[in-house]
Amino acid sequence: MKVAIIGAGNMGGAIARGLAQGHYTEGYEITVSNPSNEKLEKLKAEFPNIHTTNNNKEAATDADIVIVAVKPYKVAEVLKPLRLRQPQILVSVAAGLTFEELAHSVDPEMTIFRVIPNTAISERASMTLVAARNASDQQKENILNMFNEMGRSILIEEKQFAAATSLTSCGIAYVLKYVQAAMQAGVELGISPNVAMQMVAQTMEGAAQLLLNNEHTHPALEIEKVTTPGGITIKGVNSLEADGFTAAVINAIKASL
Repeated sequence: MKVAIIGAGNMGGAIARGLAQGHYTEGYEITVSNPSNEKLEKLKAEFPNIHTTNNNKEAATDADIVIVAVKPYKVAEVLKPLRLRQPQILVSVAAGLTFEELAHSVDPEMTIFRVIPNTAISERASMTLVAARNASDQQKENILNMFNEMGRSILIEEKQFAAATSLTSCGIAYVLKYVQAAMQAGVELGISPNVAMQMVAQTMEGAAQLLLNNEHTHPALEIEKVTTPGGITIKGVNSLEADGFTAAVINAIKASL
């Protein structure tokens, strides 16, 4: 499966690195295009098998999958000269551009995916949102498998993108705000910032694994396990609620729509 990635910025570079380290495709089947050489040279130094070029057309011509990872306002300018046609598959990571808008720059009947990772893709730990147009079940499975190499992916309807982006792309900032606040409390209680950050981050990862690795659990069940009657945890949980924690999180996610 030959994959072309147009754009070697933060997102395009992260996708290239994730694919090169995974099992979906081989490094020599990946071509990355970028107008300047600095980012391409860094990629090539890390993954010598990856092909690099300054020519988008050259990258896309023989590709089975073309991933466009440029700024939304540049997508039409980049896509139209490529003249992508079936059976090629277009994958857009440009936030905000709908299927209808993308279809104006390619064969309208071709298979298109919209994909929104979050910044944890650089650590191969993204929660990636995927929507499909004119795609078979096998094509959907292939794209999900591709982005599962870089964390977890989930197939949703295009109309759900705004809400899901608030939970995932914006949501990573809200999670980090909790980490930052907990660190401040730790510092006030005598723990150094770096140590406090490690403690809270690992605790967050542990909480995530409890939920991700057990489909029959729920946050309420896991909270119940650590809130013993008269214990210190339930006092803290009740304090969070008294200070409006749940309402603040809900309001933040709704505000980011």
